[in-house]
Amino acid sequence: MSTKVKKMLFILSKATIENAYAAFVMANGARMEGIESEIFFTFFGLEAIQKKKLEHLKVATVGNPGMHIPTMIGGLPGMEALATKMMKKEMEKLDMPPVDEFLEILSDSGCKLWACKLAVDMFHLEREDLIDDLDGILTIGDFYSRADQEGCQLLFI
Repeated sequence: MSTKVKKMLFILSKATIENAYAAFVMANGARMEGIESEIFFTFFGLEAIQKKKLEHLKVATVGNPGMHIPTMIGGLPGMEALATKMMKKEMEKLDMPPVDEFLEILSDSGCKLWACKLAVDMFHLEREDLIDDLDGILTIGDFYSRADQEGCQLLFI
C-alpha cells in the first residue's frame, strides 16, 4: 500500500542563495501539485526572512562541493560576490523571482512560513525584524506537531 505525500515540511538552516531557493522551489512545487507545504527557518536560515538581510544572500564558495572549485580559490576576495552575481544572472534568465517576491508568492499560495523561536531568541531578533508574510514564531516541538499526520514528509536543507 502506498501513501500519497500530503504535506511537505522544509527546515531551512542556512540562507545561502542555493539553499534558500532549493527550499522555495520545492515548497512552491508542492503547492502547485496541491500538496501542503511549510518552511521552518532556523539558525542562519533566518537570514532569508530578515527584512535587512534577505536581499543580500550569497552563494557559498567555501566548503561547497557543488561549486567544483578548490577551497583556497573559493576563499579569495571577491569570489563569493562573483559567484553570487553569476548565479543571480542565471536565475534572472529563468524568471526566478527575487527572495522577497518569492516569499510573497509562497505565502499567497498557502505555504506556511515559520521562524524558529530558539534561533530568534539566540540572535536577539524581534518579530518586526522578520518579513510581514511570516505565519509566526514556533518552537521546534510546535513545528514537529505540524508533521503529525499520515503522508507528511520532513526535509532538512
